[in-house]
Amino acid sequence: MVYEKNKRPTSKLVVICGAISMALLEVRNLTKKFGGLTAVNNVSFDVYESEILGLIGPNGAGKTTTYNMIAGVYKPDSGVIKFKGEDITGLKPHQICRKRICRTFQIPSPFNNMSVLRNVMVGALYGKHIKSKSMEDAKREAIEILQFLDLAKKKDVFAKNLTVIDRKRLELAKSLATKPELLLLDEVVAGLNPVETEGCMELLKKIREAGTTLIVVEHVMKAIMGISHRIVVLHHGEKIAEGTPKEIVSDKKVIEAYLGEEYLVA
Repeated sequence: MVYEKNKRPTSKLVVICGAISMALLEVRNLTKKFGGLTAVNNVSFDVYESEILGLIGPNGAGKTTTYNMIAGVYKPDSGVIKFKGEDITGLKPHQICRKRICRTFQIPSPFNNMSVLRNVMVGALYGKHIKSKSMEDAKREAIEILQFLDLAKKKDVFAKNLTVIDRKRLELAKSLATKPELLLLDEVVAGLNPVETEGCMELLKKIREAGTTLIVVEHVMKAIMGISHRIVVLHHGEKIAEGTPKEIVSDKKVIEAYLGEEYLVA
């Protein structure tokens, strides 16, 4: 599967998997309050093309609120979000999706009384260039994605009859059908057994290799440490650390706030 990418000049460059990558998403001084509660406070980070960025922290750290601001569910009280150099702060979710940013949810929410194929076709029709896309185009793209995710054999099964792992794959398929350049994943491994977790990790790597940049929120440390190029750690709405998995598991602030003493490195 090939996802087209728009190249642009930028001064923000890093090396990802041996190749020079550009800043795809820039989050600057993001803040969101709900009444007297500050859910996210002055958070900044970059996401680079072709990387998997892990976003971790305790419950209530501000991870989902950060996702919701990037995806357009919440408008930040202050701060700026740029995608490919364009200010997208405060855009609506459908506008964000058309910019080629999509997100999944921790609890999959398919159209239960529709087939797997029809579910993915909805994503294909909702994505970019909807005005020029026919039902046949959407069907062809949906089947291609289902083959990519090893779900093609279940294309005619109603979503309500899927197993947990297949519902999660369908959630991924619906999102990929919108042709995202940036995909925000929310606890995609939650509820899976060790074998399913390993399979899901390999699938996420495969999605990245096919051209989609990923931000992954996850509490399963084996998964997040095993697939992430870099990790951002939030605690009480603030960023307390950023670095490679090796750097993060050695960070005393992260160990005290989230990981626990089993991650102490001698």
